[in-house]
Amino acid sequence: MTFEDGPVAGRVDVHHHFTAPAWLDWAEERGVVDRGKLPWWTHWDMNAALEVMDKTGISTAVMTVAMLGRFSERAQRQESARIALRAAADIVAERPARFAFFTPVFLDDLELSRWSLRYGLDELGAVGVSTRTSMDGVYLGDDSHDRLLRELNDRSAVISTHPMEVPAGKGGGPGLPGMPPFLCDFLMDTTRAAVNLIKNGTLDRYPNLSFVLPHGGGFLPYIATRLELFGGHLTPEIEPGRVRDYLHRFYFDTAGPMSPSSTPTLLATVDPGRILFGTDWPPTPAQVVADIAAPALDSDPSLSPEQLRGINRDNALRLLPELDHTSS
Repeated sequence: MTFEDGPVAGRVDVHHHFTAPAWLDWAEERGVVDRGKLPWWTHWDMNAALEVMDKTGISTAVMTVAMLGRFSERAQRQESARIALRAAADIVAERPARFAFFTPVFLDDLELSRWSLRYGLDELGAVGVSTRTSMDGVYLGDDSHDRLLRELNDRSAVISTHPMEVPAGKGGGPGLPGMPPFLCDFLMDTTRAAVNLIKNGTLDRYPNLSFVLPHGGGFLPYIATRLELFGGHLTPEIEPGRVRDYLHRFYFDTAGPMSPSSTPTLLATVDPGRILFGTDWPPTPAQVVADIAAPALDSDPSLSPEQLRGINRDNALRLLPELDHTSS
């Protein structure tokens, strides 16, 4: 099974960060960013992307479109998103079997989100949407998001989530001095969002939504029993007998990364058919993805060959059938 412009069919990566070079040009011209001072992972390059994909057997990567910097005016935010989305669509047009993308929705701006749905999904062909797990301390599933989630539910949308903002420490400093937020704080932010979606009834009200939780779902699988025991202390309460059902509603990507110490907990808590391969490249460097994370997943003693095949490819194609180029 091969593609005309790709390697032997293999993994589908649902967690691939894309900072468009065209967007950086646009933003730098306006003084929004200084390219030379940005971290390495913002310098996305197609050749580098294809190299790590080929090394790890990734046939298709689904890009999450990144836009750095914050704009106060909607017109600026919309133009920023338009530039980034157009660049993502151009990548897909050039290498349709290798790339796809999510269009962003904005938890603090319903109208901008609706524009992004029309432009990204309807016009440019995005396969789903991406969103932060929280923004300014308001977590996904808050009542203020209902209109947006209702529209997404009507579209039976796949929603890729990602933590971005984390609680500040004393005096607005880091949560724990000397510790980068992605190590622990990101996982907590994802966990809070997932619990919020459960306790606020979002999963019940909008059953057509498919939420993808990154990094193995944060701490959610690990605290499943704790949530069952103490869910009655939340406001609103979570019915203990329904916790496992709710956890089976989410999808979880492997960009934890998964390991023999974490995989058994994930498999004991969630449906293996809802685990998806994710690299978190390029924030997770190519060497880590190719030489550590992917081989560790493939040799994980907790996974059967059937489960591994599902995680690497089949589960993603069931969720996002648009990615199955072998049937077209």
